[in-house]
Amino acid sequence: MKKLLVITYYFPPSGGAGVQRVLKFVKYLREFDIEPVVLTVQDGDFPTRDESLMSDVPATTKVYRTKIFEPYALYRKLTGKPPDAPVDVNNIPKPGEKRTLSEHAAEFVRSNFFIPDARIGWLPVARAQALKIIAEEKIDCLYSSSPPYTTALIAKSLAKKTRLPWIAGFRDPWTGFLSTPVRYGLAKKIDTYLERSVYEQCDKMEVAWKGIGKDFQKKYPDIDASKIIHIENGFDDADIPLLTFPRNDRFTITYTGSMYGKRSPKPFLDAVKSLIAQGKVDPRKIKLKFIGRFGANLLPLFEDEGLYGTVEVKSYMPHAESVKELLKSDALLLVVDDAEGSEEIVPGKVYEYIGTSRPIITLALEGAIASLIRETNAGIVASFRNLSEIESAVLHYYQTFWNSEKLWQGNADAIKKYTRREAANKLAEVVKMLCDRNA
Repeated sequence: MKKLLVITYYFPPSGGAGVQRVLKFVKYLREFDIEPVVLTVQDGDFPTRDESLMSDVPATTKVYRTKIFEPYALYRKLTGKPPDAPVDVNNIPKPGEKRTLSEHAAEFVRSNFFIPDARIGWLPVARAQALKIIAEEKIDCLYSSSPPYTTALIAKSLAKKTRLPWIAGFRDPWTGFLSTPVRYGLAKKIDTYLERSVYEQCDKMEVAWKGIGKDFQKKYPDIDASKIIHIENGFDDADIPLLTFPRNDRFTITYTGSMYGKRSPKPFLDAVKSLIAQGKVDPRKIKLKFIGRFGANLLPLFEDEGLYGTVEVKSYMPHAESVKELLKSDALLLVVDDAEGSEEIVPGKVYEYIGTSRPIITLALEGAIASLIRETNAGIVASFRNLSEIESAVLHYYQTFWNSEKLWQGNADAIKKYTRREAANKLAEVVKMLCDRNA
């Protein structure tokens, strides 16, 4: 059995979407004759913690944790945010949003001194620990999970030192992406150099959605693009219990996850409010649930008088509880960022949505996510820039529910290939190929 060193910042007890992909790889790789060994952080400054996810880590998996310098405590003090404020939710501005002088100063520091990201302080500690692990565990291959992009730099350093094959995994693009800081001058040149060096020096670049690969190819067309491999996210059957619930007394639409920056529920809420005003939807017969972490600028939207009594907001909850909330719902809401390039984004949670067999109201532009929803027949796609399309989607499922007709029309054959186990199998094949080539 080949041994794979998995270098990841996000790992249980970290919660949120960022942890799911690498966690499920670790969970299932042994089924395909790959033994993962994990290098992660101790007491990371995670946006959320979810101790329940620890149960997904196989008892036989060795997990090494190292200390890390986390600068976000200083960021919070500088910007006047509470000590437990989730930085990712409230430090990514929405277009046109006003920022305080301290927030501008903090963003300047983030953009110019923490390159490629605020986890760069982990590099020397992680590298030293990883070299010991490689020797003691007789590691055969390296895998880094980004973001944070620091993990790729750690793996690059190790690959150069040990000559081990390296798979650079990416859940999101690097420079110029929605959540990465805007850089100029020398800082931009350094970040671009680091990005290019990772793409150039890794043996394979594994991407969670095709747009990530296209982004790298567009920036660096002279680098061999054949090294890019696409392994979709998926849903874990084991996470979706076979439970039945009483029929809801109100048609219930649920959103789970984070919302901040260029991702907003406003178009959806405006559509529901419009339907209520037109008398097409009875506010006493509909419930809108939002579960997760939301930017402070979005909270007033949930309190709109035109939606009085329809909206229920809950904070982040353990993953298993979140899945139960999806299963209790009649339809689910998926919102893609309203930004250039968003047509290529395929959020990981859409696969879990699909796995629950609940129809999805998807607010997105034409592109990868729209194709996936239509391929699996998992719901209706509406442009977040077209109010009437959103109204039509909501009204369709509202009327279907109250007519006691079947809501879920998913294509079972198309859906069954999108599982976490199958994704792990694909990664295992890449690891074996690289190890054989390196022998």
